[in-house]
Amino acid sequence: MLSELSEWFWQERLWFPEGLGWADLEDRDERVYAKAQDLWVALPIALVFLVIRQVFERTVAIPLASLLGLKDTVRIKVPHNPTLESYYCNITKNPTQSSVANLCKQTGYSERQVQRWFRRRRNQDRPSLLKKFREASWRFTFYLLAFIAGLGALIDKPWLYDVKEMWQGFPVLTLLPSQYWYYMIELGFYSSLLFSVASDVKRKDFKEQIVHHVATILLISFSWCVNYIRAGTLIMLVHDSSDYFLESAKMFNYAGWRNACNYIFIVFAAVFIITRLVIFPFWIIYCTWVYPVTIYKPFFGYYFFNGLLMILQCLHIFWAVLIIRIAIRFLTSNEKVDDDRSDKDETDESDEEEMEAEDKNHVKTNGPVQNGHTVHNNNHSKTE
Repeated sequence: MLSELSEWFWQERLWFPEGLGWADLEDRDERVYAKAQDLWVALPIALVFLVIRQVFERTVAIPLASLLGLKDTVRIKVPHNPTLESYYCNITKNPTQSSVANLCKQTGYSERQVQRWFRRRRNQDRPSLLKKFREASWRFTFYLLAFIAGLGALIDKPWLYDVKEMWQGFPVLTLLPSQYWYYMIELGFYSSLLFSVASDVKRKDFKEQIVHHVATILLISFSWCVNYIRAGTLIMLVHDSSDYFLESAKMFNYAGWRNACNYIFIVFAAVFIITRLVIFPFWIIYCTWVYPVTIYKPFFGYYFFNGLLMILQCLHIFWAVLIIRIAIRFLTSNEKVDDDRSDKDETDESDEEEMEAEDKNHVKTNGPVQNGHTVHNNNHSKTE
């Protein structure tokens, strides 16, 4: 059954235009072509990336955070309470008012104490600023180096300047060493992101990020198998061109460098919109969707490849809305640039109000308080 499934999966009419097949991609005349089995190299590369990331975060990211003056939030650890902990882990992290009342009866806590316990417990589960900084600095480093390497690999290629050149001679396109490593490193990196997704910072667009990683891995793998390598390298370069700006803005934001974060974010927004909402759909997708049908008849691979590109484009539009909303808020009211996707700490303002109320009550009953101790009036006159 497996052999029949494999035979069906690799049949030429799914992967190639009419009249072309796997025989056209066999190595000959000292020319090397992409092979599906080459993709297995990305797995050990992904594992190497996971190791390098751990070393990088400890030896580079943490000292850099200290150098930039990152001050992490000191979080108050909640007292252990089996009843509240069980409710938090098994039912919900945000109890309703009626649930709070029931928990008060079970624990003997006041309503405010229960609310404070859940607020501080939620804060304990949120990633620290240092963790966010370490993750952002790792991604910034990769995206920047990947963009420089990709630009170096494509700077002398004609399809960088005329995208129609990506189909010249298709599918008999010789594989260059620079293209091989560019593909394997990018595929290995995105695979490593998928492997580490459980431990990485979870944001509000967590599901969209998963879809993006899976679509990217499928896109890279499929374009490799059917020798859409020229199109694939352009797509990867376009995506890497803006991501390092975003990660650097995050780094400065976590470190408290507000002006640097704001200005870098505006640059990122401009580059993102140009590359993802202009160049990607009107140059690259046009040249993979419209132009190829003038050369050969559409086939399954053609629809599958462009379907993945359209998934990415939908995600680009989703993220562009968030980016534009943040940018407008900053430009119109000069607010601090904040990532709307991030889960922010909850403050203990209500705790402070409660403490102030307690202090006032203490003043009324025991007199003024100074440094936590009652001030005794020693300047009274005793009536003789």
